Amino acid sequence: MSDSPDVLLVDDEVDLLEALAGHLRDRGHPVVAVDGPQAALEILSRCEPGLAILDVRMPGGSGIELFRRIRESWPDLPVVILTGHSRIEDAVQAVRLGALDYLTKPIGLAALDRVVDQALEIRALQRRALSSREDLEHREEYFEILGTSRCLHDLLGQLDRVAPTDGTVLIEGESGTGKELVARAIHRASRRRDQPFVVLGVTTLSETLVESELFGHRKGAFTGATSEKLGLVEVADRGTLFIDEIGEMSLSCQARLLRLFETGEFRPVGATESRQADLRFVAATNRCLAEEVKRGRFREDLFYRLAVFRLRTPPLRERIEDIPLLVDHFMARLGRRCTFQPEAFEALKTHSWPGNVRELVHVVERAVICHGEGAIGIEHIVFAGLSGATISPDGKVHATLATIEAEHISRVLASFEGNKRQAARALGISLRNLYRKIERYSLGPGDVSVGEPPHA
Repeated sequence: MSDSPDVLLVDDEVDLLEALAGHLRDRGHPVVAVDGPQAALEILSRCEPGLAILDVRMPGGSGIELFRRIRESWPDLPVVILTGHSRIEDAVQAVRLGALDYLTKPIGLAALDRVVDQALEIRALQRRALSSREDLEHREEYFEILGTSRCLHDLLGQLDRVAPTDGTVLIEGESGTGKELVARAIHRASRRRDQPFVVLGVTTLSETLVESELFGHRKGAFTGATSEKLGLVEVADRGTLFIDEIGEMSLSCQARLLRLFETGEFRPVGATESRQADLRFVAATNRCLAEEVKRGRFREDLFYRLAVFRLRTPPLRERIEDIPLLVDHFMARLGRRCTFQPEAFEALKTHSWPGNVRELVHVVERAVICHGEGAIGIEHIVFAGLSGATISPDGKVHATLATIEAEHISRVLASFEGNKRQAARALGISLRNLYRKIERYSLGPGDVSVGEPPHA
């Protein structure tokens, strides 16, 4: 079988099998339909579809057992379980073990279309992420700068042009956007790649210690200088010196750095003789240095020395399409293979990400560690904020968690056309709990259409 189908259908009810397969084919989906677990495994050994839909009970073997086999051998394959009302507990067990969703018989075609579309979208994202990762493997110098978005493609193109030169580079971008990763990539792709890459974090040191750390000091140069110290400028000789958050550097230290730029010479604190260093400079800032120059907080001559090449690391909100690839990478780094429910992925894609990729790392790590078995749901996605609020890119608190929850419940209810039972399942809460939240947040008829009543 040369081409992989969109959907593998497995059910022993021939009439239902033919009806579902016919409907999906009418919608343009290539389908392979088989009536038992063994036939399904034979198909999977030859090709991998975009989605498998399994009946939970079949004469030739348990659908749950087939699901376990699929999870072992094809862990990324989305699986949907079909079940009768009397076997709901089996379907719930499968969802806990990682199945994408379940459908109860008789199967509603609208529900079938919804879950198939969701599953194939997830599968397409997985395959695109895998392809992108393979494309990047041969570019070792850009390790962990992952993504297929246009803005990241432009950044990597600029890196290709800048890295082989010896020019100074200024990397501008918000906190958490990967400025140090870009600096390391520049070094790895430069002619200095076999020499040291040294980092000075300006914000981690006091004003006096920045100069000592950067240029070194002589014994007795100041109180506490009990021995001679080699500065990072000398440590990085012939290599690359990366100065992180250079906009926080004092004006006096900027003056000494400018002299190093202009002459290649520097003088350790307390020394009387100058020394020489052969360096490539890369600096990063989350400030607008041009504005800092206007305000007298940054030297204009140093700014122009730094800005030979200027690169901008895009915030995560401008490269939302890269999130699936980044999540896949972070989970691999954690050594865990987990799937995300569609609602959880949607939450990741709609968040504003004030902390950028660094925040995404923390959110994914927490979700993977806390979720237990099965697919990661919306309830496992927790965004950090100030006093339970989210933060906009300008740093202003703009919504409480209660507001966010109410808005999310409204969106989920709307996506299921007001069906509360389906919405509760998608939200990962009980139907009764959903009714309580609807009452708590005063979600009226304009927010919620008629659904099923809560059970006592």
